Amino acid sequence: MQDVQIRHDWTLEEIKAIYNTPLLELVYRAATIHRQYQDTAEVQVCTLLSIKTGGCPEDCAYCPQAARYNTDINVHGLLKKEDVMSYAQKAKDAGSTRFCMGAAWREVRDNRDFDRVIEMVKGVNELGMEVCCTLGMLNEEQAKKLADAGLFAYNHNLDTSREHYEEIITTRTYDDRLQTLDNVRKAGVSVCCGGIIGLGESHEDRIAMLYTLSSLPAHPESVPINALTRIKGTPLEHLPKVEFWDMVRMIATTRILMPKAMVRLSAGRAEMSMSDQALCFMAGANSIFTGEKLLTTGNPSFEEDHMMFELLGLKAREAFKTEAASCC
Repeated sequence: MQDVQIRHDWTLEEIKAIYNTPLLELVYRAATIHRQYQDTAEVQVCTLLSIKTGGCPEDCAYCPQAARYNTDINVHGLLKKEDVMSYAQKAKDAGSTRFCMGAAWREVRDNRDFDRVIEMVKGVNELGMEVCCTLGMLNEEQAKKLADAGLFAYNHNLDTSREHYEEIITTRTYDDRLQTLDNVRKAGVSVCCGGIIGLGESHEDRIAMLYTLSSLPAHPESVPINALTRIKGTPLEHLPKVEFWDMVRMIATTRILMPKAMVRLSAGRAEMSMSDQALCFMAGANSIFTGEKLLTTGNPSFEEDHMMFELLGLKAREAFKTEAASCC
């Protein structure tokens, strides 16, 4: 079978037609494309650690780390390097190949804390793991410093569509986010960028977000698909739980639009059964976060994921495998 062409010129109408395909047909189409570009037995295993928690000046309506919301999280300053390295080693020993560090900052500042993060990046890189950071906005020079330290990927999600964005965040613009992605690209660091469903958006907003991602000059190497975690104290705490089938539809559509990307089953996985997750993998997901927490919220443990991998016949994708095999 001939490989599907990698496209950056999808139209909104084309994406809408894909998204609205009957679900079983959509999953079949996505699974077929997945097999053309990926080893479907491989899943990238990532671990995420909050290295600085809470006190963020942003007003992201979903986030428990925003200082303006009373969410009772355990606020702490930047962790010591030795504590981060200990957690990274534990993650590696448990099978993770990518280690992601998140700091509740609006933007990176050229200060001693950033210097300490640079040293953390160097240390984790020396463990032989892919290093990812999510630190808020950063300029091209800061991105270059991270790249020189060994940063493999930078996460900076769009969250939702441009049209719905101001309903969720007012303290930074959509173009601010796109500029950070451009700065990361210019520094030669791979891009991790996706979004969240369940923010009160319409299906059209979800389609528009995927349109923006798939229209970038280079597709993100990683695309996290998150379901809103409803946190008490945030403005979105009363929204309904995301329907599981909406997650499957988003994953499958993402896989069709961006065949080479790692499509990450992210927030919301803790509420999924093993059979739910199996269908997500069938629809094209091939990356997960494992470990007890996603920054501040719950997540399946290493042990639970080992059991799932064994049952489903999955294996961890090797670190630094940047080109997916094309399968027939």
